[in-house]
Amino acid sequence: MLTPKVPDARRARAQLTRQRILDAAMTLFAEHGYEATTIASIAREAGVAAQTVYFAFGNKQRLLTDLINLYLPCDDALGSRDTDDWTNEVLAAGDVRQQLRHLAHRTRTLNESAAPLLEVLRNAAVTQDDGQDMWQSNKNRRRFLQSRFVDALTDKGPLPDGLTHERAVDICYALLGPELYHLLVSERNWTQDQWEDWAYEGLYRHLTDNGH
Repeated sequence: MLTPKVPDARRARAQLTRQRILDAAMTLFAEHGYEATTIASIAREAGVAAQTVYFAFGNKQRLLTDLINLYLPCDDALGSRDTDDWTNEVLAAGDVRQQLRHLAHRTRTLNESAAPLLEVLRNAAVTQDDGQDMWQSNKNRRRFLQSRFVDALTDKGPLPDGLTHERAVDICYALLGPELYHLLVSERNWTQDQWEDWAYEGLYRHLTDNGH
């Protein structure tokens, strides 16, 4: 039986250690906030020396950057393959109700996995200016996608009287954003179904003539 080469085994151990540190950082960022979490506390949670964390990542901001790249790939672009797949599914919906229901459901799915990390990123950008560019990029991306959804709605029929395209995008951006999702689901203990129904009903009421 062949034994693995030493460099390969060392590389595998380093990758496992790196992942433990990332997992520890994610846990502590989510539980205590970005500002309150220290490199020392991340090291304790990961079961490694603080110097190991510094050697692997350099600083806390780099840790946050690597978490974003791991869990929100292509976040600095206007979309990724997975995002494009579900975006196209929403845009292809046959009628307004179906499109808005798809939009609420797909956003719920995305927020379930991404909202905790986005809240960490938002707090880091606000409290310490760490991740400011990444947070702005994420906001730009979300607004771009909401604009596409509104374009698809107007292809199916006009917006309610007095509602501009820009205001309609604002409504989608606010109702579907991770900020409100975090507030209602994480802080106020809404269920996923309750949030999805609320988001759908809000979109339908504000963006269609039938909702008035």
